[in-house]
Amino acid sequence: MIKKSVQSPAKNLPSDRRTSVFMANEYALTDVSLPEILFITSYPPRECGIATYSQDLIKALNNKFNHSFKINICAIEPENEQIRYPSEVKFILHSDPTRSLTGLATTINLNPNIKVVLVQHEFGFFQKREKKFQEFLETLNKPVIVSFHTVLPKPSELLQKQVQQIASVAESIVVMTHNSSKLLIEDYSVPENKITVIAHGTHLVAHSDTQLLKEKYQVAGRKILSTFGLLSSGKSIETTLRALPEIVKVNPDVLFLIIGKTHPSVVKQEGEKYHEMLASMVVELKLQAHVKFINYFLPLPDLLEYLQLTDVYLFTSKDPNQAVSGTFSYAISCGCPIVSTPIPHAREVIHSDAGIIFDFENSEQLARAVVSLLGNEELRKNISSHGLHKMASTAWENVAIAHAILFEFIAKDQISLHYKKPNVNVDYIKKLTTDFGMIQFSKINQPDIDSGYTLDDNARAMVAMCQHFEHTLDSEDTKYINIYLNFIQHCLQTEGDFLNYVDENYAFTAQNHLTNLADSNGRAIWALGYLISMSALLPPALAAKATSIMDRALVNIHEIHSPRAMSFIIKGIYYRNLKAASPYNQALIIQLTNRLVQMYKHESNPEWQWFESYLTYANSTLPEAMLCAWLATGNKAYKEIAKSSFDFLLSKIFREKGINVISNKSWFQKGDILPIVPIGGEQPIDVAYTILALGKFYEVFGEVDYLVKMRSSFNWFLGENHLHQIIYNPCTGGCYDGLEENYVNLNQGAESTVSYLMARLTVEKYIHNSLQKRTLVLPNAGQVSHKVAS
Repeated sequence: MIKKSVQSPAKNLPSDRRTSVFMANEYALTDVSLPEILFITSYPPRECGIATYSQDLIKALNNKFNHSFKINICAIEPENEQIRYPSEVKFILHSDPTRSLTGLATTINLNPNIKVVLVQHEFGFFQKREKKFQEFLETLNKPVIVSFHTVLPKPSELLQKQVQQIASVAESIVVMTHNSSKLLIEDYSVPENKITVIAHGTHLVAHSDTQLLKEKYQVAGRKILSTFGLLSSGKSIETTLRALPEIVKVNPDVLFLIIGKTHPSVVKQEGEKYHEMLASMVVELKLQAHVKFINYFLPLPDLLEYLQLTDVYLFTSKDPNQAVSGTFSYAISCGCPIVSTPIPHAREVIHSDAGIIFDFENSEQLARAVVSLLGNEELRKNISSHGLHKMASTAWENVAIAHAILFEFIAKDQISLHYKKPNVNVDYIKKLTTDFGMIQFSKINQPDIDSGYTLDDNARAMVAMCQHFEHTLDSEDTKYINIYLNFIQHCLQTEGDFLNYVDENYAFTAQNHLTNLADSNGRAIWALGYLISMSALLPPALAAKATSIMDRALVNIHEIHSPRAMSFIIKGIYYRNLKAASPYNQALIIQLTNRLVQMYKHESNPEWQWFESYLTYANSTLPEAMLCAWLATGNKAYKEIAKSSFDFLLSKIFREKGINVISNKSWFQKGDILPIVPIGGEQPIDVAYTILALGKFYEVFGEVDYLVKMRSSFNWFLGENHLHQIIYNPCTGGCYDGLEENYVNLNQGAESTVSYLMARLTVEKYIHNSLQKRTLVLPNAGQVSHKVAS
């Protein structure tokens, strides 16, 4: 990957300039003024793998970075064809060997908006016109990136020279596997520092129910084998047909789906000869009941559903030099257990836990592998899970991020990345919620009812859904708010404290007696207070029930001394006080806040302005609670400690490349030096709590830097983290459970998903709406209005 620091464009600017830059970042440049990336590639409606690849990549780039740059296309058109292209195609590169390409290069050079040219390279595109293509590249005066889709080993002297000439004029070379990178270095002498490995992209899928999909496509009761792609003899589908009789002996319910029509270039050369040969084999082997041809180019949603209903996917290419396969990648990303020939891509991805490799054209090995997998459902599930985790980094969203970082690097100061905020989506929140409450964990994106429920998750969910209701006024939200409120009531004990852990049968578990529940009690009070603060919007019965529960719960708060628990409670009482101010509420806030003040005075010094001798989890909740206490009481000492402690915390968790919250692998002790390399263990909940606090501090102090840090923090979910991978899944609406040193935990549980939603709605409230005039009631100061550009 490119090793490059991505700095905020607002860094080191005076405050008035930072405000202007921040506004430009949020409502970035108009489409007219955006820098342009020119893709030179085959493109739909042309039917070929690279055309589909480019379309998917461009869609992902536009979805994530449409305020950063504009993408236009120069379509590589086959000889003797005239294709009607969509509007994004601005230029045509003709494959006619008699035509010069220098005129096209000059036209591109004269366009000042084009900052980078990306060439999707396949040798067949430029066959018989390699010299003219090289002249075209040399004429361009724009930075050029060449993406090699094929890298052949042991090249001839001529081929080696062609690749070297291309590499010499390219600013950067992209390949899709580490094997291809190694070949370029060792067989073609391409400098390693010119090469970036960016995997073939894959689609995020919601992983629908397999049986329902089989019913939809009328294959219920069958064990499904499948392969897909434009057909040609190189796919060696006959290898599977020869293996099928042995497979059928053990699995008479097998059905093999051959998805895809003959490749158009093959049709030109030999018609439907290969397809007809396969059809004849099916009859000869008496496999008519076990083979089905789906003889057309499937729309992507249908293709992904066919892959999800597949029990075993078969990749039988007989080309040992095939560098990469999109069909192979798509199958694994859809959860298919895969049996594959040993192309370099497969050898790189598949190990003993992610699929089975067999020798080229070896039908006997293929039959044994398929029979083994069909006879072992647990093995298939394990291979599916391992495959999903191995391919997680190849989601198109992550591939788009990798390309965008490369564009930014190659274009120097002419491109600045701005991550697009996804639309607010509560579908997965609802999926996690039963009539009783929110389920604790998920396996990938399937709620795991065996994990039960927790007060923690349902309290946070109630805050998030109250935020969502405030944002949308969608009456359906009150149904979910009521579910979470009822769960909190279920956890309330007669003595006024709460239990946290509830099993799938709604019974309290033994874990409640083995764990300190102070923080859980604090979160419940925070959630109750937050609901009460919205009583003017919500049905009166909800606020009345929350008030009753909170009254009972406040009886025992004097016994709580955990700083985070006290902070959650202070926040809850502060929010309640907004609607029902009372001396009692003030007294409770003062009592708890004074405890935090004493902790701060005991531990802090000029170099360590904190409440404890370490930083752990939910750190930002402490200074936020101090600020809430000032808002409720007017005690300036609370405000001063809130500001100094929060700014100290921000200095430890924000770096040049963005936010790195304290790792749950190792707390940060007083006197420690921040790790140079992130160690993982970063949790979405800590990023979300930081965003909540940044919102409150922006309300009070009006410093645009808090908004800048809020946006930077939110970008952590979108891929601005040390792995440059998404933490929020835009397909499901769920959020992955954690960012580790070398991978993302793909399980989408309640804590992470609710944390993302809280963060997303806070960003919407403060950043999206910050152009509007905001009024804040300050203690003893009347109404103070301030307007800040975002």
